[in-house]
Amino acid sequence: MRRAVIAFTAFLGGLIFLLAGPAYAGPADCQGLKGTLKLQGQPVNGAKIAVTTEGGQPVKEVTSNAQGAWDVQVDDPGKYKVTLDASSLPQNSEVRGGNNVRTPTVYEGNCSTVLFALQPKSAPGQPTQGEGGGGSTFWTQAAQLTFEGLNLGLIIALAALGLSLIYGTTGLTNFAHGELVTLGAILAYAFNVGMGLHLIPAALIAVIAGGVLGYFQDRLFWGQLRRRGTGIIAMMIISIGVALFMRYVFLIFFGGQTEAYAQYTAQPGIEVGPISAAPKNFVAMGVELLVLIIVGIALLRTRTGKAARAVADNPALAASSGINVDQVIRIIWTTGGAIAALAGIMLGLSQNLKYTMGQDILLLIFAGVTLGGLGTAFGALVGSLVVGLFIQVSTLWVPPELKSVGALAVLIIVLLVRPQGILGRRERIG
Repeated sequence: MRRAVIAFTAFLGGLIFLLAGPAYAGPADCQGLKGTLKLQGQPVNGAKIAVTTEGGQPVKEVTSNAQGAWDVQVDDPGKYKVTLDASSLPQNSEVRGGNNVRTPTVYEGNCSTVLFALQPKSAPGQPTQGEGGGGSTFWTQAAQLTFEGLNLGLIIALAALGLSLIYGTTGLTNFAHGELVTLGAILAYAFNVGMGLHLIPAALIAVIAGGVLGYFQDRLFWGQLRRRGTGIIAMMIISIGVALFMRYVFLIFFGGQTEAYAQYTAQPGIEVGPISAAPKNFVAMGVELLVLIIVGIALLRTRTGKAARAVADNPALAASSGINVDQVIRIIWTTGGAIAALAGIMLGLSQNLKYTMGQDILLLIFAGVTLGGLGTAFGALVGSLVVGLFIQVSTLWVPPELKSVGALAVLIIVLLVRPQGILGRRERIG
């Protein structure tokens, strides 16, 4: 078995090396600008975007597609001017802040993402944000962004919960957890679009498949490394290799384009007080809350949950008291894989699918886990909600391109005051 693990690790490293070459040679085909236009979570189709050089020389004019996505390839790297035609937007929408011009820089072999934050247009005669007396509009926007922040925070919490449970029971900081999120979204897409199943049964099958993969991932790989006495640092580095491997496999089979599910892509928004959102957002938040509550109750009330908490506190003492530590860890991996797959599906509902979606959210997952307290399930929930709220609400004062800065700043400030996180426990070092 030891030779099998060494051979598999060597094969994994060699495959990563082979895949990394084409992956870095390929971005030359994607040198340009891209973006996605959404209004309250719904894609905006038919909006016109004009791209010129910094000196005003026309490059290309495109329109957003049914998923709200657009892209422009350019021949030379440098600074460009991107203008969104406000008259091509839906009648009830406008660009937040009124600035419909961006000046991004394209670097050689890379695509730069251009963000335009859209919001519902104010009623005639109603003051807009920034004008005198615009307090009511400001608070309406704050309520809308708070709702969107809670939605994002719950998605991050689902992904962070599995990562926190795995860390708590094994001590492993799993950098491949973001790819488990991507896998859930892609599996649901394959069953939904590829096989023609409705999204709901496709999502259920994808969640089960994510849990099965989590089980065998620990049984055949991580569990073997633990038995060999592989150190935590070495396993963390191996997880980075696993993440790269899975990411490039997704690129080969899924492709570098963005896709959407066959159902629930475009829904008319419904008004609930100052909040306007698609029905799928309310349903998704209900499902996310329900899953988090069920997992929380299971950790507190069931024998397996109590055993998991005992293993997290002291694996050696738990084993001496008769708890099968390997079995508990395997259950945690199964649960973590299933929850990560569900988080990927929910993320795919709120935005388009792409092979890097897990990588893009991984930093926020780590921020939520660290802010709440490493290894604590409820801390991951609290930390993720704080991160999601600050990301969305901060766009009231900062450009959307910098919206993650506020959440990371809060993370730094909290850890300076409380290094163990919001719900973490103090530990003696040395």
